[in-house]
Amino acid sequence: MDRIASANVFVTIAERGSLAGAAEALDMSRAMVTRYLAEMEEWAGARLLHRTTRRLGLTAAGEVTLARCRELLALAGAIPAAGDAGAGEPRGLLRVACAQFLAQTALADALAHFLRQYPQVTVDLQVDNRAVNLVEQRIDLAIRITNALEPNQIARKLGECRSMLAASPSYLAQHGAPAAPQELARHNCLAYSYFGKSVWTLVRDGEPPQEVPVGGNLSSNESMALLAAAGQGAGIAMQPRFVVQPLIADGRLVQVLPDWQAQALGIHAIYTSRQHMPPALRVLLDYLADWFARHGSEF
Repeated sequence: MDRIASANVFVTIAERGSLAGAAEALDMSRAMVTRYLAEMEEWAGARLLHRTTRRLGLTAAGEVTLARCRELLALAGAIPAAGDAGAGEPRGLLRVACAQFLAQTALADALAHFLRQYPQVTVDLQVDNRAVNLVEQRIDLAIRITNALEPNQIARKLGECRSMLAASPSYLAQHGAPAAPQELARHNCLAYSYFGKSVWTLVRDGEPPQEVPVGGNLSSNESMALLAAAGQGAGIAMQPRFVVQPLIADGRLVQVLPDWQAQALGIHAIYTSRQHMPPALRVLLDYLADWFARHGSEF
């Protein structure tokens, strides 16, 4: 437990009068503020706050603890930042989460190069197609492809993922190729079940975006499974172009509606706090931002 960080969070809660105010002041997620408060109360061995009708108030133990925390922070502030001056290379364990297809096609390669550059850092890559809770699962960094970040999430955009429609030659020979976006409604479309109701948005220069509700007899929360099914003639899939293009090049898939572009999705690095960031996490964020910038044309 980082007691200095917990003390700083507790003092900020007391000064701002709310957990939300502290989260905003510290540029930290609300969940992380709650976690630090719980650790502070565990350290103090007492409940430190009680809620009134309009704001948080300090308990008797909270008043005493607040004074001691301010003393602690003052002492900590007087200590020179020796760690920053002579720590040398970033080091330590980082827990990183991302979806399977992103791990296989991009992140594993990026992390391999990163770890050669920073050999004192260790990465535990957690591959999970579900959105993770960073605080509960103690994840330092989650990489997600989405345009629907939650309002309280702290994120850094790394790049964009562009998708394309594709189907196997056998599927198109049997069912024909759609000539316009709205014709997708009569095709067997392989949807990503994570998004719930599937609406594919397609754009073309000079025309308004076309939103097409799609469906089919196969959906999955794993993108690579849908890609494999499309290759076997199961239907039309919308997949990231950097995984589809090699299959088009060798003839296993054919691009569908090539004049139309699927809506791009942001590639985001999500973490809990900008202020309390380990040096290893900071250099990893900068490295990934540079890596995706250099490889952006592939996505």
